[in-house]
Amino acid sequence: MFKGALTALVTPFRDGEVDYDRLTGNVEHQIAEGIDGLVPVGTTGESPTLSHDEHDKVIEAVVKAAAGRVPVIAGTGSNATDEALRLTQHAKEVGADASLQVNPYYNKPTQEGLYRHFMAIADGVDLPMVLYNIPGRCGVAMTAATVSRLAAHPNVVAVKEATGSLDLASEIAALCDPERFTILSGDDSLTLPLASVGAKGVVSVLANLLPARVKALADAVLSGDTAQARRLHLDLFPIFKGMFIETNPIPIKTAMALAGKDTGELRLPMCEMAGDNREKLEKLLKEQGVL
Repeated sequence: MFKGALTALVTPFRDGEVDYDRLTGNVEHQIAEGIDGLVPVGTTGESPTLSHDEHDKVIEAVVKAAAGRVPVIAGTGSNATDEALRLTQHAKEVGADASLQVNPYYNKPTQEGLYRHFMAIADGVDLPMVLYNIPGRCGVAMTAATVSRLAAHPNVVAVKEATGSLDLASEIAALCDPERFTILSGDDSLTLPLASVGAKGVVSVLANLLPARVKALADAVLSGDTAQARRLHLDLFPIFKGMFIETNPIPIKTAMALAGKDTGELRLPMCEMAGDNREKLEKLLKEQGVL
């Protein structure tokens, strides 16, 4: 249902408030550059520091700006099932095309608890769901068996696979029907490697800054042009990794600020990039032709 290059949108701030004008401008830029989809209010969108009202309004603003031109997968996950249900119902009401549901964080549920959590949302809101497997943020990972159980539900259509494990992605690919369930890379640097076991694209951090180049890589992967995909992957690999020299989204927001595309403002507990890392990032952006 979803494939190609999808951007994990940053949430722009100005003077402590969400900058909705900048957000709308970012959506227009992404669509003009050919991006295949938009994913607001995920990890890159600093969802943990948004109020519930801001969370709802950011999703609504992105849906309105996209105006049906590309799908919007709204980040509506939570570690409280009732809260995830409310956020997902709102996303459906304002016209989102799907929800992104992260593993419940901090409370570390069992595999059965994970299954029941996601099933409650899939049953409660008739909206396509993309699972989000990111144990580094959540302290718990879904197994391939749990993903496969969930994929039997008609609303569960994809997984954003951010464990960094090709073995786990391979297990998921072996257990799930590729005709109705999609694997998307949750790491820019694994777009090409995960494609080798069946992934169909990426939810990208770097696409905030370089949407056309990330899109070109995804297109090469989907078209089966392995030589071109390898060349693009290796060209972009240093900046893929550069976006994680500190915790996401600190590097991408800093890079966007250096390129004049964002204020670079973050909300505590996120803070500005350390000076030495900022120098490394600026050098990398110059080498990549961004600055």
